[in-house]
Amino acid sequence: MIYLYGASGHAKVVIEILEQRQKIILGLIDVNPVIKNLFQYPVFQEIPAIDFEDDLTMIICIGNNITRKRVAEKILMNFETAIHPSANISGRSSIGVGSVVMAGVSVNSDANIGKHVILNTNCSLDHDCILEDYVHISPNAALAGSVKIGEGTHIGIGACIIQGIKIGKWVTIGAGAVIIRDVPDYAVIVGNPGRIIKYNQKLN
Repeated sequence: MIYLYGASGHAKVVIEILEQRQKIILGLIDVNPVIKNLFQYPVFQEIPAIDFEDDLTMIICIGNNITRKRVAEKILMNFETAIHPSANISGRSSIGVGSVVMAGVSVNSDANIGKHVILNTNCSLDHDCILEDYVHISPNAALAGSVKIGEGTHIGIGACIIQGIKIGKWVTIGAGAVIIRDVPDYAVIVGNPGRIIKYNQKLN
């Protein structure tokens, strides 16, 4: 039995993954008082007063990496991992709790995926990639072998990263960027080849 935290477009995709996996969705949590239902599921402003059974879990359906981390750190529940049936996941890879793997994703041998990671539609990770917690890989982005991605980094739609690259924490890689050199923490990268245009604000 699962609650979802967040009731926007990302939650719609997660709902359909869970439905295909025949999971029981109890409802969603969202601070917006206007949202009362999403599909046929009720939306609450706070987690209902419930008996926290061992099989009750949650998925955070928030695309923003910083917000997802803050929510994960304050919620005292077990987290569920959602993997679309069409995803091609190596049995020699690992995926952390709270992560979501969407349709058409490929994860190859010995990849290591952290907690609360989003692997969005049709992205691909080759062998020996390491993704730390709260990373978001956007649709159709491609990581070659042995790429390492630091905590909270967002890889934009259609971006490409060549083999062996190390990308720091809380980095933003723009849509369609081609990354051929290591990237420092907090950098914002665009273009082909990728270049730094500014730095994200450091987390408190």
